[in-house]
Amino acid sequence: MWTPLQRKKLKQKLQLPERSASKDIELKEQSISPLLNDCLSLFKNIYSVPDNKDVQIRELTINKLEMQAAAVFINTIADTKEVEDRVIQPLLLNRDENKQITDIVTAQTVKTVTIVKDAMAEINNGNTVVFVEGMTKCFVLNTSNFQSRAISNAEDEVILKGPKEAFNEKAVTNISLVRKKIRNENLIVESVEISKRSKNEVFVLYIKDLVNDELLGNIKKRLSSLNADAIQNLSLLEQYIEERQLSLFPSILYTERPDRAASFLEDGHIVLLMDNSPASLILPATFWSFFHTPEEHYLRFPFGNITRALRMAALFIALFTSAIYVSITNYHSEMIPPDLLLAIASTREKVPFPAVVEILIMEVAFELIREAGLRVPNPIGPTIGIVGALILGEAAVSANIISPIVIIVVALGGLCSFSVSDINLNYAVRFIKFIFISAAGIFGIYGMTALFIMGIFYLVSLKSFGVPYLAPLSPKYVSSGDTMFRTLLKNEVFRPGYLKPKDIVKKGGEN
Repeated sequence: MWTPLQRKKLKQKLQLPERSASKDIELKEQSISPLLNDCLSLFKNIYSVPDNKDVQIRELTINKLEMQAAAVFINTIADTKEVEDRVIQPLLLNRDENKQITDIVTAQTVKTVTIVKDAMAEINNGNTVVFVEGMTKCFVLNTSNFQSRAISNAEDEVILKGPKEAFNEKAVTNISLVRKKIRNENLIVESVEISKRSKNEVFVLYIKDLVNDELLGNIKKRLSSLNADAIQNLSLLEQYIEERQLSLFPSILYTERPDRAASFLEDGHIVLLMDNSPASLILPATFWSFFHTPEEHYLRFPFGNITRALRMAALFIALFTSAIYVSITNYHSEMIPPDLLLAIASTREKVPFPAVVEILIMEVAFELIREAGLRVPNPIGPTIGIVGALILGEAAVSANIISPIVIIVVALGGLCSFSVSDINLNYAVRFIKFIFISAAGIFGIYGMTALFIMGIFYLVSLKSFGVPYLAPLSPKYVSSGDTMFRTLLKNEVFRPGYLKPKDIVKKGGEN
């Protein structure tokens, strides 16, 4: 974070022009003028009307009251039909001279503000503001209608059994999806403004009688202390509030599934939602949160654990297969049966590179193909992946640049890396794989072992908002026991003890 003194020194060094905004600030801090013309002139100046085409000012006379008024709204983010039917028409067609403004309009919510900047904030949120001649306040009517796509299937967290709906880019819709699953008066939705210029809001969701107050206060304090002009979505917010920003391992869970967010809320976690983000952030998060998938609980107990065991094996294969091949062929050839050793030696006879260079070439090629497949249009992506892999692999073997067994090793590790569904953990696994290959190329199995132990020590030292990263396995906490393998649903009696929830016993476990 830049301090004010550092910003000043930087501007002096770069000789950036300084534009004082004191006049604009004074205008926005003043009270609403009782003179309608003065008030409209101020707002026209602020919003650059008529140059600003989507800002609409509708002047009118309130029938029977014979009062001059004006409605100000932005037609691209307001429901213009609502503005016409619930605001303008009732004011023009009023038949009772004793009614108040709040009784005439038929909007869902009506409130008043007295400061210019508060009125601006409401207009920027898509609401309609009505100014009335002779009043030092204005009326705010709820007419916001931000455009968004419809609720669709989850794209990154695909499951075969369970709910299919996913979050979209509209926070109100996302909150509705969560409330549909948790119909409880203790589910609280608070909003915190996190940027100075764009006025971005983040919604903090928690269950009041479960969440730990100290944890909640820590997270709200961290959100309130952010100093940024704009934070447009949760992917950016995640980088602002995470504790170790240079760590390879994520400490905040990013999910696009409402059912998953709801299950974490019911355990005492805190969920963050924002406009422009088709997902939610769950905090705090442990390593097991990233490793688990929702489908493991939707499947029956044996199948859920078999799936988890397969994914655990795939995680180790993705991390260690290439590194083990390098270490064994370079330093520990006595560990290979003679027949297999001769077969490997015969395939590598004409290859000019050492094993570690072979592996690195193919691993980099695999990552390039995967990245290219992600960035091109969808119909072409699978074609590039399949054709690119076949052509490159066959050509490399035919040219005696790569041995066939290296193709098998790299392909196996690459396919297994797809089993890590969380995108942040997936990137971590893919990067750490190269570190293990380098350690194996220099020190063999001993280098891999030392690096693995150091990695475990590092994981134990990590925390997510005060919660140990490997909890409840290390350190030991009371929990449902859902770490490496899950238990029967009826035996999941306790909420995670590392969260220190107000009610650690699940109601289902009281019978």
